[in-house]
Amino acid sequence: MAILLIAFAPLTLAYLENNFAVLNNPKKKTMTEVQKLAAFVQSRTFHDLSKDAVRELKIRVLDSLGCALGALEGEPVKKIKKQIDDFGGRPLVSLIGGGRTAPDRAAFYNSALIRFLDFNDSYLAKKETCHPSDNIGSLLAAAQYAGRTGKDFLTALAIAYQVQCRLSDEAPVRDKGFDHTVQGAYGAAAGAAYALGLNIEKTANAIAIAATAYNALRVTRTGNLSNWKGLAFPSTGWTSTHSAFLAMRGITGPEEVFEGNKGFEEAIAGNFRIDWEKEDLEGVTQTIIKKFNAEIHSQATLEGLEELRMLHKIDPSQIRKIVLNTFDVAYNIIGGGEEGSKKNISTKEEADHSLPYMMSALLLDGNVMPAQYLPDRIQKNDIQDLLQKVEVYPNKAYSDRFPGEMACDITITMKDGREFSITKKDYRGFVSRPASWEMVVQKFNRLASPYTEEALREKIIDTVQHLEEFQIEDLMVLLERVAVAPKKEKSVLHHEQKIRS
Repeated sequence: MAILLIAFAPLTLAYLENNFAVLNNPKKKTMTEVQKLAAFVQSRTFHDLSKDAVRELKIRVLDSLGCALGALEGEPVKKIKKQIDDFGGRPLVSLIGGGRTAPDRAAFYNSALIRFLDFNDSYLAKKETCHPSDNIGSLLAAAQYAGRTGKDFLTALAIAYQVQCRLSDEAPVRDKGFDHTVQGAYGAAAGAAYALGLNIEKTANAIAIAATAYNALRVTRTGNLSNWKGLAFPSTGWTSTHSAFLAMRGITGPEEVFEGNKGFEEAIAGNFRIDWEKEDLEGVTQTIIKKFNAEIHSQATLEGLEELRMLHKIDPSQIRKIVLNTFDVAYNIIGGGEEGSKKNISTKEEADHSLPYMMSALLLDGNVMPAQYLPDRIQKNDIQDLLQKVEVYPNKAYSDRFPGEMACDITITMKDGREFSITKKDYRGFVSRPASWEMVVQKFNRLASPYTEEALREKIIDTVQHLEEFQIEDLMVLLERVAVAPKKEKSVLHHEQKIRS
């Protein structure tokens, strides 16, 4: 396997713009937007990352790996694994939980594990929310294939975060009917291209192929939700990684994917500009970690209910109604607004995108973790009855404070007339109260312990904490050792039930 690894010296876009035509197309005088983005990607090095960014990247890697290990018994990911085993694939890179396959298939499977629980990080733009740690599975596959170091991987991951988050800021697509995975195609392809050591021209082609081909519909997250809610970005990561491999072999993509006739701007996003020459790699520091296994916009609400429950010893059977006033994004996506009613709940995918369900779970069980999405838990009368008592309303003042805050207020009215209220603006894990390394280690151990011995968990934690000192192969070999089929009574979901009881 011949892999081209290139160490890029920092280059200015002005220099590249003057020389790109000579190197690649003498008839062109200026770079297209995707070529400028590619120049940004391939001019970055590990030294461009601040200490804060490196720390936050490691936190998100460990957090995401915990989510992946906790999802090993998820029915959709088991079906994907069965398909990979059935179809085969050259065993070049690792599958979390054991085995090896082709890197694009590994990107899909490992990303599906990270995403299935809906417990990984988020980025809040004014009109778009995404989960940039969705990129991790793809970039691990590309970096392992290319024999890259931890420093290379962290740089590639920082690039993917920056690209996806900045496009979410400047080119939101949710209101146009498209999914947040649209911007993810740009980030995943950019990060994979960096991990593979592609030059500027091939990086531009990788991004252009992925960005042209993978514009997903928002219906993924509206109405009655399906397995695809958790698999939409893994599919984007898979195909974007595949695009980078195609570009590596010389396949070209539309060079005016952004600004061209029927390109991204004209067809979907509208006009926007990002000056990539002025971009840094600090976007990861503005992403947030989930405290609860629940949709991101619910986190402050759930922490508020946790506080009310503990302070007042609330008996859920004596609740008459619960009123939540929240920001418009939470209301529209998970509160029963424009994306449909959230009170007809029968599946995990519906439950973890329903404020009434998640709020009821917190009040009844004291937490919202994987156990709260077991089929038996979802169907019980206590939670089905209580969620019907939840009323969710949008509040303009709170909406105006988003995404800088997750402002909300909650009032619980009891059958005897007593009222308990709380107002929240953030939660532990938000940018104003960021998750610590220790918090994420605890979360990782809770999710991973049913599948790993303590010694293996400690090795994984130590490797991630000092990732710049390791090869990605070192980390992936450890993840291969995780037990994919534990005894049923030791599974993470049943483990969570024991914790709850």
